[in-house]
Amino acid sequence: MTVFDDLVGQDQAVAVLSRAATAAGEVVAGGRGAGMTHAWLFTGPPGAGREDAARAFAAALLCPDAGCGHCDQCHQVLIGSHPDLEAVRPEGLSYSVKQTRELILRAAGAPTQGRWRVILFEDADRATESAANALLKAIEEPPPRTVWLLCSPAPDDLMITIRSRCRLVTLTTPGTEAVARVLSTRDGVPWETAAFAARAAQGHISRARALALDDAARQRREAVLGIPRSLTGVGECVSAAERLVKTAEEEAAAATAALNDNETAELRRIYGEGSTGKGLNRGLVRGGAGALKELEDRQKSRATRIKRDSLDAALLELVSFYRDVLAVQFGAGVELANDDLRFDLDQLAKKSTPEETLRRIDAIMQCRERLAANVNPQIAVEAMMLALR
Repeated sequence: MTVFDDLVGQDQAVAVLSRAATAAGEVVAGGRGAGMTHAWLFTGPPGAGREDAARAFAAALLCPDAGCGHCDQCHQVLIGSHPDLEAVRPEGLSYSVKQTRELILRAAGAPTQGRWRVILFEDADRATESAANALLKAIEEPPPRTVWLLCSPAPDDLMITIRSRCRLVTLTTPGTEAVARVLSTRDGVPWETAAFAARAAQGHISRARALALDDAARQRREAVLGIPRSLTGVGECVSAAERLVKTAEEEAAAATAALNDNETAELRRIYGEGSTGKGLNRGLVRGGAGALKELEDRQKSRATRIKRDSLDAALLELVSFYRDVLAVQFGAGVELANDDLRFDLDQLAKKSTPEETLRRIDAIMQCRERLAANVNPQIAVEAMMLALR
């Protein structure tokens, strides 16, 4: 049992990281440690486990036994409480230069337990240009015993100057059987349900786990995949777009409501609201209003990101549906992600041509591009629905 055992279908990456962890131990002992470097870039498609791989590698670096999986060091890393691990993720649409500079200052400290200071930067592709330039300087001149672990869907999502200074670890989409086996053995999911979830998630492990264990996730999938057969007129297209956007908004509100309340209450407490005593009042002290406004802006940005991510996940579900339609039209002997909807796939395959299916897939991808460019979601999704009709 090691920290790398949870990385499904990533044997090649695990081999590289295991050798590097052993080399890192040699460096700590005063050796040369060939194969270890100060900056790593983890890339791979959504669901491949980029962040999981980076966190497992962090545990291996901080563990005296190169990631045994059962010591206190490994446990602290995996639950996010290790003092020498700094894990950050952009909460909003991007990661600012101010946040990056604050992170670099924290990264400059020496490791408290004598091994490594590890900075795990999730979604590094969301750093702004100024933030990326600041990050580049930190990677070019790293403090001793500081290791940067950057995560991004593809190498091209980062500046070439950053990519050239990182060792690349490429993760692949795990196979359906491997994901189903994990759900069955580790989560106790019945095999039929595990196989369905793994196939529907197309190798996206966290998505597969949600489909296997969460009834609400399965219901949302059914609602999204029911859209193609519901687009019988212009009115139905507009209604479908409205439902899709509203669902994304509700998911964002549900995901952020409690967190927003806790953050706001904590900030108000820090700035003295409700305090009593000589020289104190029950309102915010000077500077509190500005800090509260800054927090509200960050919370709005986070809600927008979650809403956009929810919409994007729904659009990718639609892409998988039309991809299966195309496979049926060509008679391709490939696994269908939505084989449980085989009747709907066959019906649409008979009523349309491969060219029409490709145009529909293009319409969905164009909608994703428009959403990424901050086009009004309702307008972008309505245009897509009309193209799918």
